[in-house]
Amino acid sequence: MYAIAVSDFGGPGVLELRQIPVPEPATGQLRVRVRASTVAKIDISTRAGAISQAGLLAPHEAVGLGWDVAGTVDAVGPGARRFTAGDEVIGLRDLMFTFPGAHAEYVLLDERAVAHAPRATPHEQAATIPLAGLTADRALGLAGLEPGQTLLVTGAAGGVGGFVLELARLQNLRTIAVASPDDEALVGELGATEFVARTEALGEAVRNRVPGGVDAVIDTAVIGVVAHEALRGGGTFVALVAPFAPPPIRGTKVVVQEVYADGGRLAVLSALAEARRLSLRVAHTLPLTEAAQAHRLVERGGQRGRIVLQP
Repeated sequence: MYAIAVSDFGGPGVLELRQIPVPEPATGQLRVRVRASTVAKIDISTRAGAISQAGLLAPHEAVGLGWDVAGTVDAVGPGARRFTAGDEVIGLRDLMFTFPGAHAEYVLLDERAVAHAPRATPHEQAATIPLAGLTADRALGLAGLEPGQTLLVTGAAGGVGGFVLELARLQNLRTIAVASPDDEALVGELGATEFVARTEALGEAVRNRVPGGVDAVIDTAVIGVVAHEALRGGGTFVALVAPFAPPPIRGTKVVVQEVYADGGRLAVLSALAEARRLSLRVAHTLPLTEAAQAHRLVERGGQRGRIVLQP
């Protein structure tokens, strides 16, 4: 089988397409034939060496890429009982040190990392759910809001931000979306109650709409203390990247969301997608052989959907 490998950090040119043996599932594992997998910002950071430099990834002969999986169960390891060969599934590979990753023809996943895929959903769309969906779901849970409270979402037009808006709408939260001026209509369709252009002075603009500040912030755009200016005293700030988490000024609570494979929550998200309560946005689909081009597209930015690789 073929898999994308990184043995030297650098630009997209360091990506290698390797031929390796098909792996065998161990106890509690599934082997999934990968039909689609997104390219996420964490893949870019891993390939460039930033994750290793931050001390989050030990040296390895080869590093695999790809977190999101949509595909078909191909083999079931001992002790795995919830799925059978032929099941259409989605899953999250959250162990960066494992090789291969999801950017391969086959990947091994713990059974607890997997959920049934939403029915009648193309693989490339289903693949957009695990990483972004679980990140949004966990971030919203950490925000700890009650119906009617106010949430600020930075990067609201992105993959995680868009899911946050849709999940927040299901919880009857008032959301203020921060995005490019060109994205006002898009975030409105995703459920934003109000809109602030990212070109505005954020703290002042939000407080003009919500005197005293919002109850919580989910900072998917990773702008840190600038977004904190919109938060009320005693409110909750959810950061997605630890180094950019602001200090807990004015009695606020600052928490860092760390995503992990959770098949139970993934099943909930899959059901919402099947019911068309989550928007599964794909910008481009490329073959595995064009992984370098996929990385360039993600680095270029401005995509209003995910970049998907298909073996």
